[in-house]
Amino acid sequence: MAGAPPTQTRVRGGEWSGARRTGHGRGIVTTASRRWFGGRDESRRADAQAAKDAAAAAFYELDTAQRDLRISIETIAAADGSPAARQATEGFAALGRRIDQVSHVYIEAVDAHDLDRVDLEGSVAAQAREQLTRARDELVRVKGELERFEQGLQPLLDKAETQLARVAPARERAKAALRAASNALDAARAGGMRADELAARLAALGPELTLLNQGAAQHGVQATVQRADRISRDAEAVRAEAVRLPERAAEIDRRLVSLRTRAQALRNRADRVDPVLSELRRRFSAACWQDLQQVPEQAVRDVARAEDRLGEAGRAREEQRWADVGTLLEEVRASLDATDEAVSAAQDRLTRLEAVARDPKAEVERTRFAIRDAQRLAMAGRSVPDARHARPLDESVARVERALAGLEGRHPDYWAFLLEMEDVRGAVARVVNGIRTERGHA
Repeated sequence: MAGAPPTQTRVRGGEWSGARRTGHGRGIVTTASRRWFGGRDESRRADAQAAKDAAAAAFYELDTAQRDLRISIETIAAADGSPAARQATEGFAALGRRIDQVSHVYIEAVDAHDLDRVDLEGSVAAQAREQLTRARDELVRVKGELERFEQGLQPLLDKAETQLARVAPARERAKAALRAASNALDAARAGGMRADELAARLAALGPELTLLNQGAAQHGVQATVQRADRISRDAEAVRAEAVRLPERAAEIDRRLVSLRTRAQALRNRADRVDPVLSELRRRFSAACWQDLQQVPEQAVRDVARAEDRLGEAGRAREEQRWADVGTLLEEVRASLDATDEAVSAAQDRLTRLEAVARDPKAEVERTRFAIRDAQRLAMAGRSVPDARHARPLDESVARVERALAGLEGRHPDYWAFLLEMEDVRGAVARVVNGIRTERGHA
């Protein structure tokens, strides 16, 4: 029991075998020699335990600081790809290796000594205290290095947190756009629209959403924000098209009706090309109408082909294959435009030939006026015209005279005359454009 007097025996001379004299002026204190050494062992064991506790606290604080700093490093790495950020990551890795070293020394010191042993010798306890104290000092020193390193990271961390603040709003916008698209798709289907293509496009965004949810820590801030924006755009496109589906269906129905009506009208007009051709044959030379000979038959074939395509478009409309419908309708429209132009060409040809036959000089004057206007522009600010401009204009004058002379004869080629006048005016227009370009750059 602690505090009980030791067992003592008297020996020769009257002294107690366990007694000793103190030098502190308080008389003689008797203790058992075994108890005296046991007290020192207990004190050394207590000191060793205290050193162990202090080292454990330092180890825990260093581990906590390292974990906190790792979060900051991951934040910087996710948001910043600059050399400074990469250098910070490398610096943290080097610190991590240093922490591993001092942690290993601490763990070895703890494992090397069982401070709870009853028979632990005082010298062993003293050695344990010394080792644990050195381990604690190293842990504290490395924690100081870690704190100084963390202070240097603050500008990078502030920048990274600012960048990361963009991620959450972008992700929420993407998710809201996906919800809106899904709701619009449900509404369209409730209205009788199949919307299979839109549903497939929306489903294709699922893997992108999975990647988005993995976050900036795995994919980086820029890539995450860009992915969120892309999802938002694609989902909004799906939503807009889903909302517009009923209107689009009605518009396609109108186009189908309009193109069918136009095809029928062109078929009727094609039937009236033959009388126009007969008039051309009767009144003008073969050179004026030979290129129109195949127009009636070609127009009938083109209209029939367009009507077949309209039938395909109608079936695609019933099956709600909107992309196919659009492609077919564009093909029909282009075909009918070409047929319309060919059918109109016969009547236009007759009208123009009749006009030039009555008064060829009107066409000549129109062309000469264009030449004179170009000549005035070429002489503006000059006493002598530039040969590059004068030569083609003089040639244009000669071409007009030759074309007019070509009308003298029994069966003039009025169509060749009209084409020549158009070509002369085109050549004159090129000269005018060249002059204006040169002067505009001067």
